[in-house]
Amino acid sequence: MKVDEILALIKEKNIQMVDFRLVDVPGRQHHVTVPAVEVDEDMLTRGVAFDGSSIQGFRHIEESDMVMRPDLSTAYVDAFTAVPTLDLVCDIYDPYGVRYNRDPRFIAQKAEAFLKQSGIASDAYFGPELEFFIFDDVRFALDQSGAFYQIDSNEANWNTGNDEMPNLAYKVKNKGGYFPVQPTDSQHDLRTEMVQELMNAGIRVERHHHEVASAGQAEINFRFNTLTAMGDTVMLYKYIIRNVARRHNKVATFMPKPLYGDNGSGMHVHQSLFKDGTPLFFEEGNYGNLSEMALYYIGGILHHAPALLAFSNPSTNSFKRLVPGFEAPVNFVFSKGNRSAAVRVPVAAVTPKTARIEFRTPDCTANPYLAFAAMLLAGLDGIKKKIDPRQEGYGPVDKNIYDLSDAEKASIKSAPGSLDEVLKALEDDHEFLLEGGVFDKDFIDTWISFKRTSEVQPLALRPHPMEYQMYLDL
Repeated sequence: MKVDEILALIKEKNIQMVDFRLVDVPGRQHHVTVPAVEVDEDMLTRGVAFDGSSIQGFRHIEESDMVMRPDLSTAYVDAFTAVPTLDLVCDIYDPYGVRYNRDPRFIAQKAEAFLKQSGIASDAYFGPELEFFIFDDVRFALDQSGAFYQIDSNEANWNTGNDEMPNLAYKVKNKGGYFPVQPTDSQHDLRTEMVQELMNAGIRVERHHHEVASAGQAEINFRFNTLTAMGDTVMLYKYIIRNVARRHNKVATFMPKPLYGDNGSGMHVHQSLFKDGTPLFFEEGNYGNLSEMALYYIGGILHHAPALLAFSNPSTNSFKRLVPGFEAPVNFVFSKGNRSAAVRVPVAAVTPKTARIEFRTPDCTANPYLAFAAMLLAGLDGIKKKIDPRQEGYGPVDKNIYDLSDAEKASIKSAPGSLDEVLKALEDDHEFLLEGGVFDKDFIDTWISFKRTSEVQPLALRPHPMEYQMYLDL
């Protein structure tokens, strides 16, 4: 949209407030709100000043002045504010009008520009599948004297014996939540309301359903899009899901593993390349009807996967989900239609335009701009270097990997077991991310340092309740 169109929209919708939003390095949204009567062409063009030292991963206090300039194409009339409010996603600049290298959205945009400059393709499409839980109660606390968390869900299997005056039964069994109808699927209407709000925001929703886990696991799928646009969509999707849940006094969380002993939540990412409207990942008769380019792209993803996980699975909780021996995509192989592989090649009802690869390891703690950019660069590195996953020992493995013998499993590489391990992998393997100046050394060093000091070390320093059970009497 153009400036005059935004100003006309403000008048047409009787907008009272305009919300300028940015995304920090870890992937959280922040906002500043301006009365609509103060918003003019100059503000929509030049942006709004803010304190960059108060944003995680941005600047220090002695260089804190920064500017957020709205991308007018992201305009969204907010469905969750008391007065009519227009939301605008912003790009980050320094005070002299130079784009800020640690702005995640800028990194995504640079990745798209690098793709075009490479001549390999003109567009990269991403279609993430975000899983999440909807809880009825979440409590947690930690200090020197102790720590705990407690979650609850009206449909959780552990509530079958509760006196709920009355208990209406039909709880979801452990690992029994995939596709049941009502009344077992007690959140159908809530998800439908989420879908309606997503559609009102311009997001093309394809389907919604209950997911495998007990206690309110859900999935709502939406249409693929180009890289930066999909990053914007993921951020808006999370905002809408959380606020519809809040509207009903519930809590939506995208944590990969909030629930012990049941399935975790992932973010399976479908990916494909096009050149001037022509799909590049299809070749009929080849394995999975994939082109050689697509196979090299897979090779790049799997070759760089340990480092890639530093952006696609960037939380300590990510590795509570990525545990070998359970139904998690920890195996660095590819396969047709096989959900036990890290990379799946969808084969059902596939056409040249829908031919794609699916990277199943990522989760929703990823900053989408960074994760999608890193995946694209890994795939492009595979194409440039012709990294053939078949020759590199990445498959195809068209068997249930969980049922393989120990000898067969020994030849399959697995995901690292902790956030600290993937950060070390990123330290050792990041040259592919520096191509085209998409990421830079400052950003990668900042990311690694931030994750270690703010997440890995604080968790490592704290006793865990399980340790009391295991060691108190030794």
